[in-house]
Amino acid sequence: QVQLVESGGGLVQAGASLRLSCAASGLSLSTYAMVWFRQAPGKEREFVAVISFDGGSIYYADSVKGRFTISRDNVQNRMYLHMNSLKPEDKSVYLCAARRRPATIAPVYDYWGQGTQVTVSS
Repeated sequence: QVQLVESGGGLVQAGASLRLSCAASGLSLSTYAMVWFRQAPGKEREFVAVISFDGGSIYYADSVKGRFTISRDNVQNRMYLHMNSLKPEDKSVYLCAARRRPATIAPVYDYWGQGTQVTVSS
């Protein structure tokens, strides 16, 4: 059974940093592209960042470029999102997902985690 589990969310003040983690079981992430999306209440799922299976290709949403860094550890079967200079508008549930090839749209992803809440106070 494939399972993706996010962790690392929390409540922080604006300007602070957080590191989110996505741990996989039931599949080897080394052959999957991984992505972070976020979803605020009443809003559509929003692309944040994507990384190819080997880390050789990375792409960010303009809203997080320069502040967030996506990375992966295929030995540990984990992916990370380092978030710096957090803003109140970054408040959302952050979800990780996996598919064979990188993409920036949610419906094409095969496996999803349940999400971790990030709240940023001003």
